[in-house]
Amino acid sequence: MASLKELLDQKAALEKAIESTRRQEKADAIAKVKSLMSEDGLSAADLTSKAAPKNSRGKGSKVAAKYRNKATGETWSGRGLQPKWLKAALAAGRKIDDFAV
Repeated sequence: MASLKELLDQKAALEKAIESTRRQEKADAIAKVKSLMSEDGLSAADLTSKAAPKNSRGKGSKVAAKYRNKATGETWSGRGLQPKWLKAALAAGRKIDDFAV
């Protein structure tokens, strides 16, 4: 069985080898990325651009109103839940076409 000093020496040697390998692999990865960037004519600015892809599911654009309450000026695009003012009017017997823009 190995002594404590021998095990600690082995641990130190392994940590040194791990750090050396980590640095070498990082340098290799950087060189590979630089090579790919030069082949495609890319710069570091291209990598950090904040332009979102066109098909991303971020905040959508505003939709035009399809229905308007003429008394209050409130509108609804026809998407999502019906607003309370429209529900109340429909429950009172009015038709949704009465509010079309």
